Parts: sequence; C-alpha cells; structure tokens
Amino acid sequence: MTPPPGWYADPEAPHLECWWDGRGWTEHRRGPSGLPAPATPAARASRRARAVALTSAATVLATAIVCGATVLRTDAASGAAETTVRAAPSAAAPPALVVDQLNGITLPVPAGWTGSSYLAQDDVVMTTDGTYACPAHTGRCRHGQVISRTAGSGDGASPRAVAERDVPDAAEAAYGRDPGGGRPYGGIRSHQVVEAGRVAVAGRDGYLVRWRVRTADGPGGYVQSLAFPSDTGVPAPVVVRFVFDAGPDGPPLADMDKITSGIRPVGRRPGGQRSAG
Repeated sequence: MTPPPGWYADPEAPHLECWWDGRGWTEHRRGPSGLPAPATPAARASRRARAVALTSAATVLATAIVCGATVLRTDAASGAAETTVRAAPSAAAPPALVVDQLNGITLPVPAGWTGSSYLAQDDVVMTTDGTYACPAHTGRCRHGQVISRTAGSGDGASPRAVAERDVPDAAEAAYGRDPGGGRPYGGIRSHQVVEAGRVAVAGRDGYLVRWRVRTADGPGGYVQSLAFPSDTGVPAPVVVRFVFDAGPDGPPLADMDKITSGIRPVGRRPGGQRSAG
C-alpha cells in the first residue's frame, strides 16, 4: 500500500522530516517542529551534486526506482556517483478487529491476542496467544479471554444492574468450576472490587465492574463485566466479560481499557464513522 503524500521521517536523517509526494521523496525537509531545516553549505552542495547526477544518470534512476526512491551522491574525491536506495515510508496497517455479528459489535484485537470465530468455547471472541498448564494441573488454561454475550433477560434492568449481577457468575466461570466440574485454579478464595462505574461503549451509556479474584492455586486474576445497550434492537443488553490472569504472565490491565474504548457497532470504523456499504 502506497502511503499518501505527507511529512515522514527522513530515512537519511531521522532527526528531520522529508516530504513524500505519494510517489517518491522530494528535496523538501523540515525539523520535527515544522520549521524548515537549516541549509548548510554541505547540504546545498549535496543537493546540487544530486541534481547533476540525476540528470546524467537517468538510466540508473529508471532501473532502481522499483526498489523505492533513489538518491544519487557524488563523491567529492573521486567524482564517482554513488547510488543509495531510500525506502518509501511504510503505510500504517489497519487495526485488527474481531466481529461479533450476533451482538452487532466489533472489538479491537491488541498485540498478543488472537481473535477468531472458530474458538471452541461458546461466546469467546478472543484469547491471548498460547496455553499453559493450569495451576491445579487439571488441563490447559489461557492467560486471557474476552467473552461477548447477550444478557440473560431483557427485563429492563440498567447496565449497572446487569454488570453487578453478571460479575459473580463471570468470576465463577473463569476461576471457580469449569464446565466439566473441575477446579483449574483450586477454587476462588476471595474477591475485591477494584473498579466500578459508568463508561461510554459504542456510543452508548454502559457500566463496568472489575474484580480482583484470588484463588487457591496460582496468582488468581481480574474479571470484568461490561454491560451496555444493544445496537441491534434486542432489548437485552450486551455483556462483554474480561478474564485476565494476574502475575507477570498475565496480559496488561491496560488491554481491558483499550478493548473497551475500541468497541464499535458493526459497520462503523474505529474513528467513529460508518464504513461504506
């Protein structure tokens, strides 16, 4: 993908910015503050030599342009033209997203996470990469999971009531008994509310409750229930559960906030505008 015209870090002088016209580098430079770069005698001589070399070496330019923008220098001692290739600025990759069509939302996938519609567990929309032996040696566990589901009923409960009602179930499902009746973390010993409050989600007024859960085996973790009105017309709210192991191997808690702030209705870009079609 060819990046659009603009100021980018100069490959030859990273402390300066160089103008990329959409096809190649130009001679226009400036400092990071936006002020023009000071023209030293050496710089002026270099630009003049480059222009002369460019005129007399059109064949070299034609063959090297496929590798990026080409700059020709003239060695002051030998008079020989030296060709160096400057790479075009890299275009920013679009953010990775996972789409939950049932609940009508997309969620950003941070680095170190995998989003897939083919995960074996129901409602799990993304997990951290890889697995590890569960602390109680009952199987394989993951350091992080995000689960997207519809609240159990559309009884008109507020997002706060739904989140407060959901978080104990989320903690038990994550760190209590697994579906097979096992206790991969030896069971929950205690919990503490570490955050609770209103939050804007996908343009709607939501509410989150975050627990610090301590388990009999292992470092325990953090569980968060986030509830907000559905954008699909379903009366029951959407609930997004976050399960993050504590300890040095767990994902950073900042990922909870990053995913939460990046939730969008299906068909809406991260910047908030609806995509075409």
